[in-house]
Amino acid sequence: MFKFIQEIEHLDFVGAIEHIAGKAGYQLTYTTGGQSKDRQRSKQLTEIMSQAVDWYHNRLLTAPDARVARDYLRERGLSGDVAREFKLGWAPDDWDALSRDLGVSIDLLRETGLGFINKRGKAQDSFRARVMFPIFRDSGEPVAFGGRILPGSKDPAKYKNSPETAIYAKSKTLYGLNWAKAEIVTADEVIVCEGYTDVIGFHRSGVRRAVATCGTALTEDHVRLLKRFAKKVVLAFDADSAGQGAAARFYEWEQRYKVEVGVAHFPQGKDPGDLANTDPDSLAKAVASAQPFLGFRLQRVLDAGSVASPEARSRTAEQAMSVINEHPDTNVRKIYAGQVATHVGIPVVDLVKLAERRTRNPTVSISTTPTNRLSESAEFVVLALMFSHWDEIADWLSEALFLDDVNRRAYIAAGNAFGDVAKSLELADPEAREVLERAAVADVESQPVREAWNLLAAAVRRELSHRVTVSDPEQIQIDRAARLLLEQLDVPNMAESAAEQLLSWLNIRVGEHE
Repeated sequence: MFKFIQEIEHLDFVGAIEHIAGKAGYQLTYTTGGQSKDRQRSKQLTEIMSQAVDWYHNRLLTAPDARVARDYLRERGLSGDVAREFKLGWAPDDWDALSRDLGVSIDLLRETGLGFINKRGKAQDSFRARVMFPIFRDSGEPVAFGGRILPGSKDPAKYKNSPETAIYAKSKTLYGLNWAKAEIVTADEVIVCEGYTDVIGFHRSGVRRAVATCGTALTEDHVRLLKRFAKKVVLAFDADSAGQGAAARFYEWEQRYKVEVGVAHFPQGKDPGDLANTDPDSLAKAVASAQPFLGFRLQRVLDAGSVASPEARSRTAEQAMSVINEHPDTNVRKIYAGQVATHVGIPVVDLVKLAERRTRNPTVSISTTPTNRLSESAEFVVLALMFSHWDEIADWLSEALFLDDVNRRAYIAAGNAFGDVAKSLELADPEAREVLERAAVADVESQPVREAWNLLAAAVRRELSHRVTVSDPEQIQIDRAARLLLEQLDVPNMAESAAEQLLSWLNIRVGEHE
C-alpha cells in the first residue's frame, strides 16, 4: 500500500504514511520527541499559511480596495475563474490588517514570514498593496507567497517573496508543482518557467505541466525533485542569460540524474504569460519543438555568425567550438562538432586545432592515425565502417540514423551496393560521392557494432527530444520503454536486444513523419 501511494503521489515513505493517516483520520505518534515537535510545528505553520491564503484570496474577490487589483488581473487575461483556481489574493495597503485578523502570536507571524516587529515595536504585515501568489508544496500545503506590485507603484521591488522559513526553502520549492505533477508524470516532461504568471499562462493554454522557480535560478535540489516526476526538463525562459557557468551545471545534472534538458524558443520579447493572451497555441508548439540545451546554444552561435568569407567561417567555427567544449560527454561533442563542420565547411580535425588556440583543454577528442583519419562526424565513421566491416554493421543501420542529408544519401548508395565501393560511387550523387570517396580511404580503428549503436542512440534521443506530446497512454508507455532501452545499450548482456528494439522503434517513428 505504502509503495503504491509513494508512486502515485510521488511522496517519500514518511510522506506516504502521513498521507494515508490523514485520509483515514488517524493521529500519528513519532518515535523521537524532537521529530514529533518539528512535525507538529510544521503542521501549525502550514495551517496558519492556509488561513493567510484564504484571507488574501477573499480580499481579492470581495474587498472594495481590491478593485484595482481585479482590474489589473483582468487586463492580463486572468479572470475570476483563474484567480479562484490558483488562489490569487490581494494584500491591502495597510500596516497590519492580516496580523490583526489572523490573531496569532508575533512569533508565529515571523516564523511564517507573514509579519515582523517594526521600529515602534508593533506587529506589521510583510506584504502590502500587492497581488499575492500563494506557493504550495507538491503535496498541496501552502508554505510561502510571492507578491507583485501594481503598475504605478513607487515600490522599487516589482516582486517580493516570502523569506526562507522552517517550512519553505526556495532552492527546493517550485511554484505550481502541486497543480502540474499529474500531467508531468503522464508526459514524462516538465516545463520550468521564470515567473508565476508564465506558469498560469501555460495552464490557461492547456499545457498543465509548467512550474517556476521562486525568485532563484534553477538549482540541483530542484532537478533532484523534478527527477521524481519526469526525465525531460524544458526551460521556458531566456536560456541565453544562463551563461557558461549555468551550462556546465546543466550538463552535470543531465549526467548525474539521467535527465534531458531542453530549451523552448519564444518570439523575441514575448513570454508565456503574454503569449497565453495573443497566441496560446504557440506555447504547446514551442515546447514540442524544444532543442537540447547544447543544441540551442550552438544554434544561436551559428545563426549569429557568418560564413560569407573564409575569415568569417573561421570566427564562427571558433565561437561554436568554444560552446561545444563546455559539454563533458566526448560523444556528444563529436556529434555537434560534425554539425559545425558541415555548417562552416571545415573538416572537424581542423576545427579541433582552431578551437585549441583559445583554450588549454582539447575541444573534441578525435583519434587520428598516421594516415590521417578523416572522420568529420560520428556518421562519417559509420559510413567508413560500412566499407570495411559490412557484414558486421549492415543489420544495425537505417536511414533514420543519419541527421546530415548528404551523409544519409551516401548511406543509401552504400547500402544499395551492399558495401561495394565501386558500386556505391556509381549509385551516389556528386555530393554523396565525395563523402564516400573519403570514407573509402579513411583508416578507421573502431568497434563497428558499437559505433552503429552509438549512432542509433543519438538518433533515438533526437527523436524523443522532438516528440510532440501525446495523451495516448499506450504511446506514452512505448516512449518510456524506448528510454529504458537506451540505458540497456550499455549493459553487455542486454545491449543487442535493446538495439534491435530501438532500431525497430525508430524506423516506425520516422515512418510516421513521412
